[in-house]
Order: sequence, then structure tokens, then C-alpha cells
Amino acid sequence: MIKLPARTFLAVSITFALSTTAQAAGFALIENSASGMGNAFAGAAAVAEDASTTWFNPAGMAELGDGTHVSAAGHIIIPKAKFTNKGSWVNPALTGGDFEQAKAALIGKNDDGGKAAFVPNAYAVKRINEKLTAGVGINAPFGLETNYEDDWIGRYNALDSSMQTVNINPSIAYEVNEQLTFGGGVNLQYITVELGSAIDSAAACRSIASAANSGDLLLSCLRAMPTLSNKATDSKVVISGDDVSFGYNLGAMYKPNDKTKVGLSYRSAINHKLEGKADYSVNAALQPILTATGVTRFNDVDVTADANLPDTLSLAVAHKVNDKVELLGDITQTGWSSFERLRVVDKKTGAIVTNVDEKWKDVTRYSVGASYQYNDRLKLRGGVALDKTPIPNAKLRTPRTPDNDRTWLAVGANYKLNKTSSLDLGYAHLFMGETPIDNTSEDNGYAVRGVFDASVDIISAQFNMSF
Repeated sequence: MIKLPARTFLAVSITFALSTTAQAAGFALIENSASGMGNAFAGAAAVAEDASTTWFNPAGMAELGDGTHVSAAGHIIIPKAKFTNKGSWVNPALTGGDFEQAKAALIGKNDDGGKAAFVPNAYAVKRINEKLTAGVGINAPFGLETNYEDDWIGRYNALDSSMQTVNINPSIAYEVNEQLTFGGGVNLQYITVELGSAIDSAAACRSIASAANSGDLLLSCLRAMPTLSNKATDSKVVISGDDVSFGYNLGAMYKPNDKTKVGLSYRSAINHKLEGKADYSVNAALQPILTATGVTRFNDVDVTADANLPDTLSLAVAHKVNDKVELLGDITQTGWSSFERLRVVDKKTGAIVTNVDEKWKDVTRYSVGASYQYNDRLKLRGGVALDKTPIPNAKLRTPRTPDNDRTWLAVGANYKLNKTSSLDLGYAHLFMGETPIDNTSEDNGYAVRGVFDASVDIISAQFNMSF
């Protein structure tokens, strides 16, 4: 496997890993504070309790008061995404159009692509003067990781899939008056992507023989690789690439009275142009056929791909009923319609290396929650959320992103350690249920048909300090 050179100054700034089932809808990550986790991120753009407001609404930084405020959080993700096969098949063209034979020819086992992971984020905010506050956040706003065994039944559609982002977001807040504050920032975002899949060497050999119209070549293929979908003769490809691009974010905070805060936050889309490599590992039984025919489509090549990450718009409300109870609400729209195709091309010739139809749709997330000030030191939190998937149907759902609607149930607490520091804890369970998939690869005609039984548990902790 060939890795692209990493941008060292970004790579060392944060460590990131995540399973697809552990994130917000699609491959957006909302797990960017433990304080927000306890309320299922209800009211996240309006609460402004600690330095993580830098991410959720930069205007909220002014609410933190004088001095310097820092927050560092970590999230343990425990996902479940068990696949059960229900009629997956090899390309029916290999069996003369007989779908029952196509199903029987696909050999493999069920698998669980999820794994436990850890996600960190950190923020710092400093009051400059009575009008101006500045801050910076480092986090991972998008990401996915699915890992399947080499002999799982859907390996010709996907094996390992990884997308990691690191976002550095300096921002400022300006108080117009006691009621209204505006904020904004710029985002320097690094992305790295790696997509692996198996290649059915027996099928590839027969395809080459057919294109050459050679009976002798076909006979050689059948002797060397008599069985379709044989893990022992599989070849593999890993496509990898990275990029650095820029975006921006804006926010506003309005306080109509001393009990209510309304927050509005917008994050721009970021369009990445990734450059990298398609790295092929060809099985020894297939290599002589490639050499004899001069076929080069399994040679390593430099590639490019677009990754158009979506914009988001959030409207949030935080209302204190009394000294003990605060009610929270949030509506967030994500512009996932920007993700139309996963298309990777040869950088030199423009030839398609992989081309997957996605056609995702814009979605809205709804959350409500409440906080209860139990005593001077302890605050209790709770919340629920409905997070809709951007994937339109089972045919467009792929094993790389087996996403579905999820319902959040979250609880948490904040405990003041002393006058200048506090600790946040949060826990959420994400209910997803059965997720159907009926996806046929445009690259090779192999289909993954079945269901994912998915759910997620998230445990978060955050340390806050002011000085």
C-alpha cells in the first residue's frame, strides 16, 4: 500500500479515527464537544457555556466573559454495523444472465464493518477588549472509516474506506451591543481519503480473454482460476489522495431578554481537489495474463478526485425557565446534495478509475433538550435528536457509507472542580435499526444485497479551564 506524503504540521495537530456508524448523518461529525453531547447538541449554537462555542457559533465566544477560556474533549465511539447477506451476486454477465447462478457464485461471509475509535477536539478563546473576542478551534468535522474482512461477501464493492479531516478554525466575535453579537472565522481544512476493494481475478481474466476473442486465453484463465469470487486469487486496489482547502463560517447571537438566547450559525461548503494514487496488488495467477496481452488497466496510476463537502446552517434557542431549568432546541440543515458522485480519474489520461453514483439529498437535523442546575457545582443534561440520512434509497446506499436515519438519546453532566475549572461528561445511544442495502457497483456489476443491523454508543469527556 502506498501512502501519500502527509502535511506534517496538520497531521500532528490532531489524531482522528471513526467508524461510519458513529457520526452525524452522511459522514459529517457533530461530536465536537462533550458539553453538547449531554443535550444531543440541542441549542448548540445558542448555549455558549465553554470554549467549544468557537465551533458551533463564533458569536457565542463573547458570552464567556473576560480572560482566557480553554476546552479539550475526547469521544469514545462504540459502533455496531453487522451485515447479513440476502442475495448478493457476482456480475450476472459472468453467468449468462442467470441471477441464481450469480448469487451462488459469490462466495463470502457476513461481517461487521464497525470498530471502536477515539475522536478528540480542542478550543481556546480570549477576550481582547470590551467589544472584541478571539478564538481558535481544532477538530474533525467530517470523517468515516469502515473496515471489512478480506473474505466478506461485499469485498468487490468495498473493503477498507477511510476519510479523515483536520480543521483549524480561527475566529472573532464583535459585540454590537448587549443584545446583539456577530462572529466569523476562516477554516483551513486538510483531508485524506483511502478507498480499498478486492478485484475478482478470475472474472477479470475472463473479461480480458473475451475482449481478445481468444479461446486459448480463456482456457488458460479457467485452468489458473477456475472459480469466480475466490478469495485465494483476489487482487486488490487502494485509491488514496489528500488536499488542503479553505472555507469560512459566520454566526450571530441575539438576546431579546436576560433569559433567552437565539443563535444562528453558517458554515460554508469546502470543495477539495484531491491528488493521489491508485495502487494495485495483482494476484500471481492473473499477472501472466496481463503481461501476455499488454493490458495496463491494473497498473499503478496517479489520480485526482473532487470532494465537495457540504455547507451547514443552524438555528438554535436556549431559554432559562428559572434559575434551575434551561430548555434548548436546534434545527440544522446540511447541504448534502453537493455529494453527487464518487468519481476518481487517471490524472494523466482522464480515464475513469472508479465512478459511483451517490445523488445524496439535503437533510435537516432536529434536537431538543434541557439542563437542570442541581446545585452550585452540578448541572444535569438530557436531550433527544432526529438525524435524517442523506442517502435516498437502498440502491444508492454503499458498504462504504451504510448510513441510515438515527434517533439520539443523550444524557450528561457538568461538574465544577473549582472556581476556574470544570468537567463535562456525556453519553449518547444512537438507534438506527435495520438498514437495507441493494447496491450494484457501476465499476464491476457486483451487487451487495442485505441489511445492516446498526447502533452506536458514544462516551464523551471534556475539561474546561478559565484564567
